[in-house]
Amino acid sequence: MKRQNQSSVVEFILLGFSNFPELQEQLFGVFLVVYLGTLMGNAIIIVIISLEQSLHVPMYLFLQNLSVVDVSFSAVIMPEMLVVLSTEKTSISFVSCFAQMYFILFFGGTECFLLGAMAYDRFAAICHPLSYPMIMNKRVFMKLVMFSWVSGIMVATVQTTWVFSFPFCGPNEINHISCETPAVLELACADTFLFEIYAFTGTILIVMVPFVLILLSYIRILFAILKMPSATGRQKAFSTCASHLTSVTLFYGTANMTYIQPKSGYSPEAKKVMSLAYSLLTPLLNPLIYSLRNSEMKRALMKLWRKKVDSHAF
Repeated sequence: MKRQNQSSVVEFILLGFSNFPELQEQLFGVFLVVYLGTLMGNAIIIVIISLEQSLHVPMYLFLQNLSVVDVSFSAVIMPEMLVVLSTEKTSISFVSCFAQMYFILFFGGTECFLLGAMAYDRFAAICHPLSYPMIMNKRVFMKLVMFSWVSGIMVATVQTTWVFSFPFCGPNEINHISCETPAVLELACADTFLFEIYAFTGTILIVMVPFVLILLSYIRILFAILKMPSATGRQKAFSTCASHLTSVTLFYGTANMTYIQPKSGYSPEAKKVMSLAYSLLTPLLNPLIYSLRNSEMKRALMKLWRKKVDSHAF
């Protein structure tokens, strides 16, 4: 292990899935496909919403921001994981680990608040359709988006700076797929009790509060749906709500289990699976759940495709 003045760790070793050497190649193939699918699905959403003027409304602009977050979230974790799986080089420098943790917290925190803002947008649109244009005007939309991104920056800055203020002088093997806070914190050569209290409180505020507000919003939405006279309309709305809640529960549930107790009784393998759920699976599924099943998105995609075909024809 490299040391600085014989006391400070200057690099970490990411163990990843080294306990399963026979699965390294298969895991590399699966994660590469997932990563490419995530990039493609979210890139399509970003481009379609950017180019199609009719989609420049809060619902789809929130989706565009979510896709930017998902692409960025995956890009922070996946390339390094693919390197670990494909080569013998599993080390990550102290500075790179700091940066990875910062951006994981930044994009993860931003996604928490964006999902909450999106639920509020749907609540306003379904439960108060007549006053929706006033409730979700351009100023309110911009405030919600800015609040989500700035909150992510604040969470990442405070937590990452605090974690890396601890001395790291002992083992440097991170038994995880990335430099996530709980895994790195286990290597600190200091009493981290105060930080764990902060992390618990922060998780309640950042993860659980938006999650509870989302659930309350969807409960109100479901009551509004039940009052709809059209059976077809109710079925479509129920399907949309169920899909959204599935994505939200997957992201919030696994993130909550990972961060609410940094030294919980979960095995390292279980923590890795939970991390994969919100860092890989959710960004992959969000384009399918939120957008590509949407009829307006499909029409916009076909419209842009026809324009491209026509331009090539001439």
